[in-house]
Amino acid sequence: MYVVSLTYKVPEDIVDFHLEGHVEWLKKAFDDGVFVAAGRKVPRTGGLLLSRADRPTLEASLAKDPFYANGVAEFEIMEFAANRVAPGFENLLDT
Repeated sequence: MYVVSLTYKVPEDIVDFHLEGHVEWLKKAFDDGVFVAAGRKVPRTGGLLLSRADRPTLEASLAKDPFYANGVAEFEIMEFAANRVAPGFENLLDT
């Protein structure tokens, strides 16, 4: 599994300008099964994505994100092997 941390590199008005395209991309990526969770950082300095896709699929999807393509955010991809989860989250276990 992968955790992707996005950190904004530009002012908030530029983030907002690209937000609609980012949300459309994110919806398609969820429909394609690339991500299992996504959300904003608090305070609003970026976001986090959780992916069960393989690394090449994840990287190909991220390359299509308007935040990536337009240099809005820096992307850090971290591999994570979940070996313990709370009840109801067994689908996140690393197999």
